[in-house]
Amino acid sequence: MTDQTPPPAAPQPAAPLTEAEDRQWASFAHLGGVIGLLPSLIIFLVFKDRGAFTRDESKEALNFQITIVGIQIIAYIVGSILAVILVGFLFYFVAWAAWIAGVIFSIIGFTKAKDGNAYRYPFAVRLIK
Repeated sequence: MTDQTPPPAAPQPAAPLTEAEDRQWASFAHLGGVIGLLPSLIIFLVFKDRGAFTRDESKEALNFQITIVGIQIIAYIVGSILAVILVGFLFYFVAWAAWIAGVIFSIIGFTKAKDGNAYRYPFAVRLIK
């Protein structure tokens, strides 16, 4: 006797998001910027094909968070190099200011997306198209 089990079913695409879910995940993509770029990256990768508003807003949030991280890295590197001259510590303030700006603009983006309005950050390098 041979055991003939049927082959596993092919995975089905996930269901599209409802309008409320689309706004919810889009707003979470912005709010996730408070803790870094990972939440907006995860939301973009998981939900980009399930809701247009979530795709656009998570992409915008991800681009902004990448910009903030880039500013912080550059500020820390320049600050560390210039610390020898005793003025480099000022660049650490630039890094902190970038983090604070990221938190503030992420919260603003969250409140706009929660209401279903698209939000564009005042500055962001648009790496993700």
